[in-house]
Amino acid sequence: MSTKNYLAVDMGASSGRHVLGRLEGETLTLEEMFRFENGGVDLGGTNYWDLPALWKNVQQGLAVTASKLAEGETLQSVGVDTWGVDFAMLDQNDHLLGNPVTYRDHRTDGFPEAAFETVSRAEIFAQTGLQFMQFNTVYQLVAMQRAGDPLLTAGKRFLQIPDVFHWLLSGVKANEFTNATTTQFFNPLTGDWAWELLEKLGVPTHFLGKITPPGTNLGPLRKSVQEKTGLGPEVSVVLPGTHDTASAVMAVPAETKPGAQPDWAYISLGTWALMGIESPKPIINEKMLELNFTNEGGVGNTWRVLKNITGMWILQECKRIWNAQGKDWNWDELTAMSDAAPSLQRFINAEANEFFAPVNMVEQIVGFCQRTGQSVPQTEGEVLKCAVESIAMRFRDVFRMCEEINGQRIETIHIVGGGTKNRQLCQMTANATGRRVVTGPVEATAIGNIMIQAIADGAVRDISEARAIVRNSFPMETYEPQNTAAWDEAYEQYRKIC
Repeated sequence: MSTKNYLAVDMGASSGRHVLGRLEGETLTLEEMFRFENGGVDLGGTNYWDLPALWKNVQQGLAVTASKLAEGETLQSVGVDTWGVDFAMLDQNDHLLGNPVTYRDHRTDGFPEAAFETVSRAEIFAQTGLQFMQFNTVYQLVAMQRAGDPLLTAGKRFLQIPDVFHWLLSGVKANEFTNATTTQFFNPLTGDWAWELLEKLGVPTHFLGKITPPGTNLGPLRKSVQEKTGLGPEVSVVLPGTHDTASAVMAVPAETKPGAQPDWAYISLGTWALMGIESPKPIINEKMLELNFTNEGGVGNTWRVLKNITGMWILQECKRIWNAQGKDWNWDELTAMSDAAPSLQRFINAEANEFFAPVNMVEQIVGFCQRTGQSVPQTEGEVLKCAVESIAMRFRDVFRMCEEINGQRIETIHIVGGGTKNRQLCQMTANATGRRVVTGPVEATAIGNIMIQAIADGAVRDISEARAIVRNSFPMETYEPQNTAAWDEAYEQYRKIC
């Protein structure tokens, strides 16, 4: 039985890695080849992604992969997934016009409200079906237009972050579907850019290209990349679901047929938590607008009907603050502190603006408890317990919304991604929602990226077969609800506060 090798470049806001997938029959194994750091860089008060450094790391990871392949072993393809919304511009000579600005930059403060002065909230939703978040690409473009940013006229081609790397790898410029749907200027009913919306907002459209589906083979690596990395012309560049959540949901080990009305929900849990259902079509109605849910493109002609909510970000920021104070605790130690703290004593609104990008997350949590008349956390464990329980309660909120939109009871919540390592939060999610929680795989995004490449290569028939391979290849853990009466009672306190 021959082995097929596929490489996922999985890039997040704080780090990236190259993961090699070896597919042999119905079994997939993973090996991390290379890891690198990422993060915004402040230049003159604007927060940028360091694109040249990221590209250097992507090429280095390819070279490391080439060096680690055994004699006679070949690589079929490579694909890149990243976060959504952010973008770069190329000029008429395909030169990069500046580093991309990060979604946590403050240039969109006051948006989308400023856009509503021109086009109503209801009309924007009717044309895009997307959740309103101030950093959505459309508000970045409107902010640039209001500021007279020359990039809007000098730019001749708009590429989102993974599109940039696929262009650098292959020489082909393509706007991949799943990431395009995160912009809030993609129309899911027409399957094309929301041209009319952009025209009304006064945003140029000359730089928008054709939208390309996941699974598209862009061709071989550029010769310059081959020379730099040691990989040969037999290696193709294949578009996965380039939005990391699209790839992660691809790897959810559900048994129902993709596109059928689901009896399961998912949480792709990392810095952000993306919670929703997989739908055969976009859902655009008053209830979706009221609940501020979103329709994002999935793989295999599916739609991710979901809500983008705060995930591990608050916990990560608390750890960062304590590390800066010289308290170099690992996650196991922090979880033990949280376990030892009293339960269901205090809550924060994890979606409040003060928790989006604070200087000191710990101080914000303490301050929120003070302002809302709750007992103030006194120890690191109490701070963490407050944060974790609040995130679980938010999951309960959004889960109820998922059931309302789905129109039937959902029995299982699948949690995938790195956040599954936080077993405390996984158990609390079961407790708060009163539903079975199944976790795994941890490496869902890389796996989904790899499996789309395998489908494009013809080694895997379709998404159903891919998910069967996932179930066969990776461990899962089940959490049953516990102490639900206490969580139901505490939820009323949470609702009054939040």
